[in-house]
Amino acid sequence: MNSQVAEKANYQNSRFMKAVRREPVDTTPIWIMRQAGRYLPEYMAVRNKTTFIDLCKTPSLAAEVTLTAQRVLGVDAAILFADLLPILEPMGLDLEYVKGEGPVIHNPLADSSHVDRLTDIADMNCLEFVFDAVKLIRADLPADIPLLGFAGCPFTLASYAIEGGSSKNYRRTKQMMYNDPGAWKALMDRFVDNLIVYLQRQIEAGCQAVQIFDSWAGCLSPEDYQQYVAPYTARLVAGVEDHAPVINFLTGNPALIPLQKQTGGQVFGLDWRINLADAWEILGPDVAVQGNLDPIALYADIPVLKEKAKSVLDAAGGRNGHIFNLGHGVMPDMNPDNVKALVEIVHELGSR
Repeated sequence: MNSQVAEKANYQNSRFMKAVRREPVDTTPIWIMRQAGRYLPEYMAVRNKTTFIDLCKTPSLAAEVTLTAQRVLGVDAAILFADLLPILEPMGLDLEYVKGEGPVIHNPLADSSHVDRLTDIADMNCLEFVFDAVKLIRADLPADIPLLGFAGCPFTLASYAIEGGSSKNYRRTKQMMYNDPGAWKALMDRFVDNLIVYLQRQIEAGCQAVQIFDSWAGCLSPEDYQQYVAPYTARLVAGVEDHAPVINFLTGNPALIPLQKQTGGQVFGLDWRINLADAWEILGPDVAVQGNLDPIALYADIPVLKEKAKSVLDAAGGRNGHIFNLGHGVMPDMNPDNVKALVEIVHELGSR
């Protein structure tokens, strides 16, 4: 067996990938959204030397913070350090990360007539910094630790593109959805087409699985999600899942879980707004489930945190296919010792 085949065997037999396939594991695997972030001093030592976007676009630095977070925390998977939005730049949007405000798009698609300004990415090599980072991470990551790639879902990216940044009510996004379904379809199809290629390239570069984030879809009613979002997310999943497992993550609205299941994926990521056992009952036994501790629970004293983690593990009931995670990302002012403690707690209490 050559070294490349042996390495693939190692990560495919890892705790995380076994859980993805709903196979027995020695203990519940855990990784944490935003596990490389401002709460880690090791991350800040790198971040203080550069801007956020330059960190994302410098493969050696993105690899360094990805690898360091996995090693320091002892989690069972690494996730590529990147951001959801740089894919918007080669599609024609002027993106800036403004201190204190977050991402701002200076030429949003404020009207349905602007949708034609969004172009296909003619050459995905303009995002080569992402794929180069994947290669560097995979080369240095332990062979039994999978690497996760990711992208935003079409609805979440469309909302950013239309609103120009964050939003409380997504008025402009819904206005386009309702009033110009043709423009909406053209916009969503364009995102799907480009995201499929983007995620396939991440997988080719060395990712073992990918997570798609619908961070903003929780603002939708079930009817609107089914009509305006589900067909596009389903097409995205279908275009990627033959290449690697897809973690389908949606937050903010448990009423959407039955429809989320219909869009496909091997793993379904949940937030904390529903009991994990209830969600798994809705999703059915044929998929793995990821989640779903409230991120704010990490501010609790360790004995309380342990009880909160135990509650999630009890809801999973020892079933094959549970991957422990937060219901969203780590907060920037979190004590890293609490995050490390959570990993230890899950590995201890999740032991079979």
